[in-house]
Formats: sequence, C-alpha cells, structure tokens
Amino acid sequence: MNRPPAPVGETPLSAVASPVRAKQRRLYELDALRIAAAVAVMIYHYTFSGPAGGLTSLLFPGLSQVTRYGYLGVDAFFMISGFVVLLSAWDRTPRQFLTSRAVRLYPAYWAALTLTAVACVALGTGRFSVSGTQYLANLTMFNAPLGVANIDVVYWTLWAELRFYLVILALVLIGLSRRRVTAALWAWLGAAVLIETGLLPTTAGRVLDVLVQAQWGHYFIAGMALCLLHKNGPNRSVIALVLAAFGNALYQGLAFARMVGARYSEALSPTVVAAVITVIFLVMVGIARGWTHRLGRPWFVKIGALTYPLYLLHAYIGFILFNQLHTKVDPYVLLAAVSIAMIASAYALHRWIEEPLARVLRRLLRNRADPG
Repeated sequence: MNRPPAPVGETPLSAVASPVRAKQRRLYELDALRIAAAVAVMIYHYTFSGPAGGLTSLLFPGLSQVTRYGYLGVDAFFMISGFVVLLSAWDRTPRQFLTSRAVRLYPAYWAALTLTAVACVALGTGRFSVSGTQYLANLTMFNAPLGVANIDVVYWTLWAELRFYLVILALVLIGLSRRRVTAALWAWLGAAVLIETGLLPTTAGRVLDVLVQAQWGHYFIAGMALCLLHKNGPNRSVIALVLAAFGNALYQGLAFARMVGARYSEALSPTVVAAVITVIFLVMVGIARGWTHRLGRPWFVKIGALTYPLYLLHAYIGFILFNQLHTKVDPYVLLAAVSIAMIASAYALHRWIEEPLARVLRRLLRNRADPG
C-alpha cells in the first residue's frame, strides 16, 4: 500500500461536484454524503493525525477515540467519484470531458494552493515550508510524477483522481456502453488482484499500478458499477462487481488500518473499520437504487459545493492556526472555532473565487476548442 506516511487527506473531490447531468434527477443525497465525509476528514486531522503526527500540540484523548476513523471519508470520496464521474462522462466527447474536469479541479485548487503556500511561508515557523519551485510544480497538479512534494498533505488524492480520469477518458474514447464498462471493470479488478497477490513481476506490477491503483481502485470500481446499476437497473455481473469490490475494500481497509495504528502507535479497531466501510457501501447502494430519494433536499447542493474547497484548505492552514493559538484558547473552543473558520473560508473561496474563475476557464477552453 502506497499511501503517504503523513496524515491522510480526502479527496477530493471536485470530481464529485456535479452529481448528475441536467436531464437526470439530481442525487441530492450525494451532496450531503460528500460534505459529511469532508467534515469527518477535517476533524480526523485536527483531533487525531495532527497531534499524533507531531504537527500540532493540541491533544483530544477522548474525542480522538472516535474521530480517528474519519480518514475513511477519503474512501467514500473515491467511491462517489467513481459513480459521478462515469455518470457525467456518459454523453460527453473526450474534449468535453477533459474541459469539465479541468473546470472542476483547477480554479479552487489554485486558490487554495496559493493561500496555503502563503500561510506556510508567513506563519509556518519552519514546520511547514514551501519553495518557489515546489509551488510552481504544484500548480500543475502533476508534481507527484515529477517527484516534487505536495504543499499540503491532502493533495495526494488529486493525483489518484487524475489517474482515475485517464481510465474514464480511455472509456470515453472507446465509447461508453454498459457491456464495455462492465468488461473494463472486471479487467481492472482482476489486475488489482494480480498486483495485490504479487503474481506479477515487481517492475510490471509497479508500472501497471499507476493506472490500476490497487490500494483504492476498488472504490472507483464499485462507484462505477453502482453508476451502471443506477442507469440500467440490476444486473448479475454488476452486482457481482460491487460484491467483489466490497470484499477487496475490506481486505485493503483492514490492512491500511493496521498501518495507521502502527504509524501513530494508536490501535484502530478492525471491527469499526469494517463497519464504516460496510456503511459506505450500503449508503451508496441505497443512493444508486433510489432508496434514499426521500431524504434528499435541494439545499444539500449548497453545502455539498463546499466539499472541495474545504478539503483543500483545512489541513495545514488549520494546523498553523492551532500552533499559533493553542496557548491562548481552550482546545475544544479552538477546535470549534477553527473548524467553523475553515467552513466559512471554503464558502468564501467557492463563492468569490472558484465560481468566477471557473466561468473564465470554461470560456477560455471553449473558445480554444472552437476558435471560429
């Protein structure tokens, strides 16, 4: 498993910013699930991984017994992404797909990246540092394959999302259909198993894993399979895919929980981890089958829109605020204040930076595609 040794982030998650195309009923439940996952990841960082990893001095010994499982919000993000990105790509050309992904990913990212870099340089006091080269490389979002460290620990999921987009792009180029997507998902899952079991030569396995992402590819696979279930109804092959991905998610999830426990010298309950993963799958199945339709509310769209900017902003900026103020404010008051401040900042970024910049970027990309 190749997740980074630093605190686990979430995902992103702009990939899941538009749950369904206009001609379909919007799945408001996904908006609620997304923001809930983002908040879980934020509280996980603030109360467990930040203190346990030595990034902040605040301790929350009682609360962290529960919030230490918040990293599983990332797993939910990847599964939602599999569902939504396939659904949104279905009737698009390759150019339209790439344009939509660029518009969803980059505007909020550029703004959050810049704010985080400024905070690290101005207030990081050596613990959080940023170089000019690192900043420029991070702007591309392709810094990971260049060997340049992420400015904020949560950005690791963006590289995972980008590799997933390559899979979707390949399917769009081939032509999306239920049969082709199902066959591709079985091939993907089979490749993941070959990598996990070590049946491939080491070099070949590493190269193949760039796209397969055996560590968390099962969530993308399950999300895409549930998208097929949502679009076309029950199908034996698709149901089997979801069950197989669920089994792999449990296997990988329990192994990763042991790694997290060893990293922070804090035990994680395998029962709780398995239960949370099971709940994620059950909720997503319910959404795909329409069982949760009555729970959806149109206003969920507004809070769901904060997911991506909140994810991008909260980690290092939050840690810096904790380190600056922990001697002056009660820990739980500070936790609440910083969390609220991050949510408010996410709203401001979304409302006054992401939306206007996205409109400009969309217009530029469309004009480039159609210069006449």
